[in-house]
Amino acid sequence: MKLSKRAQLIKPSLTLSITAKAKEMKKQGLDVISFGAGEPDFDTMINIKEAAKKAIDDGFTKYTATSGIPELKQAICAKLRRDNWLDYEPKNIVVSTGAKQALFNIIMTLINPGDEVIISIPYWVSYEEMVRVAEGKCVFVKPNKDLKIDSEELEKHISSKTKMLILNSPSNPTGAIYEEKELKKIASVCLKHNVVILSDEVYEKLIYDGKKHVSIASVNEKMKDYVVVVNGVSKTYAMTGWRIGYAAGPEDVIKAAIRLQDHSTSNPCSIAQKAALEALTGPQDHIQKMVWEYKKRRDIMVKKLNTIKGIKANVPSGAFYVFADVSSFYGSEVKGSLEFCKKLLDEAYVAAIPGIAFGDDKSVRLSYATGQDHINRGLERLKKFCEKIRK
Repeated sequence: MKLSKRAQLIKPSLTLSITAKAKEMKKQGLDVISFGAGEPDFDTMINIKEAAKKAIDDGFTKYTATSGIPELKQAICAKLRRDNWLDYEPKNIVVSTGAKQALFNIIMTLINPGDEVIISIPYWVSYEEMVRVAEGKCVFVKPNKDLKIDSEELEKHISSKTKMLILNSPSNPTGAIYEEKELKKIASVCLKHNVVILSDEVYEKLIYDGKKHVSIASVNEKMKDYVVVVNGVSKTYAMTGWRIGYAAGPEDVIKAAIRLQDHSTSNPCSIAQKAALEALTGPQDHIQKMVWEYKKRRDIMVKKLNTIKGIKANVPSGAFYVFADVSSFYGSEVKGSLEFCKKLLDEAYVAAIPGIAFGDDKSVRLSYATGQDHINRGLERLKKFCEKIRK
């Protein structure tokens, strides 16, 4: 059976494939330490679980409206007002099966074949593949020294075919956060050239060192007509498996995304929607505790990485990843980040994600969404592995 050209364009996710291999090795009894997973290692809060149990007991197990239950959409609007200074109505919201589906829906809704989409390197692995499925063209922009896109560099890459900029702050894989003044400059360029912004803000609460998250939709009164904000409950509330994300944007875009969802998945899980409602409206004190723990882990990981000769690791301001430069180890035995990570997993039983998956072959991504003991033991193995390569 011959696959469609569209299906043949899509590459497998290196993030998921390496994580899957690490899990399979663990099943075989091997002591694998994984820095690969892009999900919190904390459990979902009890009150959220109880809300899901109540939904089941109450028989809330039927279809809902495709775009989500009204009370959840109201809660999302309240959250956006409270946290992001954004005034949306339920008609501007679509709830999807994870933030990934929300991103996919918006790209499919807005991008025509041949439209150009600007993406800053390094980027989350699925952006490129989503644009490919929509038959758009990715235009990759090299970052500045802070691993962010400059407004001047952005403008250089805009053409008559440019339709969209995908912005991710805090960033996966670098943890970089865009300051308000940077966002204002980017917004000005996009307004000037009529470029839509897809703003992925799923890590917005995982921020350190007194930094703050600012949504680009809030920096200019005109921006709401040009921005679609995507977020979800996965990272902030340790609810990755519940699969609830959402998009907020202009009514015509959201209506089109809902029509697309009508004919793909229909509504997200009814029970998970009730859990997400409790997450957004219930106690929020666990977030700071989680951030405090992540910061401790971040500091340990960055410090230890920078003691390994040949590795350079910046201090991330958000998310839970360190994007470390390991290119000094490349040579006849190790020809790039993919080979580095394969050998690291096979020989040292440590899983990391190759930077080539994010468009930057010099680096690897290591997640510190794991316990301190794992971090210490895994980085000790990494150190010995690197010393072996150097000999």
